Amino acid sequence: MSIRRLEQRPGLGALYARAIATARGRHGNRLPDAAIEIANVGIDRGQLASYADVCGFRQSDVLPPTYPHVLAFPLAMTLMVDPSFPFALPGLVHVANRITQQRALSAGDRLTVLVRASDLRAHPRGRQFDMVSEATVDGEPVWNEVSTYLRRERTAPSKPANPPPPPAGEGGGGGPAPTAIWRIPRNVGRRYAAVSGDVNPIHLNPLAARLFGFRRAIAHGMWLKARCLAALEGRLAGALTADVEFKSPLLLPSTVGFSSQSAGSNWTIAVFHPSTGRQHLIGSIR
Repeated sequence: MSIRRLEQRPGLGALYARAIATARGRHGNRLPDAAIEIANVGIDRGQLASYADVCGFRQSDVLPPTYPHVLAFPLAMTLMVDPSFPFALPGLVHVANRITQQRALSAGDRLTVLVRASDLRAHPRGRQFDMVSEATVDGEPVWNEVSTYLRRERTAPSKPANPPPPPAGEGGGGGPAPTAIWRIPRNVGRRYAAVSGDVNPIHLNPLAARLFGFRRAIAHGMWLKARCLAALEGRLAGALTADVEFKSPLLLPSTVGFSSQSAGSNWTIAVFHPSTGRQHLIGSIR
């Protein structure tokens, strides 16, 4: 595997513009055998404080488990807009995310971050693949992320799968009994974009969102995952794995239910429409 080493994190605005400009004509059956790496990345405490504020974490020098995603995502984008990448970025759907950290990270840590693409495989609605991000401190592996993306393609119709049984603790409308009700404001997409740099227009502008089939702008999936972990702050171990699936887009603004259930040190979480039970996110933390 070849490794391209960057001196600084690229800007996501320019990468999104490049993704749109180079979207046509991409095709292929192989992911690039390449990785993008950036070394000795320091933590901007101002940015960390702003991230904690928009996601609901306490102000602290301890990094939220989702925070290194902000450092890794520009590297993933750099790889996905490279001419060797087989799929156009517009239209890819972020369907799942798993983060594992070996210990709590702090603002004083300096991270080396490496990102690669892996495991192109068939899916009933097309093909999916993983963007794998790894962070080390002085050579010690400390954090790992697997973000799974779906490329929708025309496939033969298949028999729909039976829906999974609802979680324990049924509430009204077939959804789980909520632990909390969250009112998600219209501007959370713009606020998260300002902190993370993820300026995908579907999160910022309802007109752009409509071009991709959404009635309104939608929340970033990684903001929603971070918000769930923030709701459990102080009850999670420093070493953990947080695994989620993004089930349906969360339109902005919205009112949603949040459910968390514990079994020892393990948690199950869900975010859903409080009346219909329609799921936006389900997951587990262990």
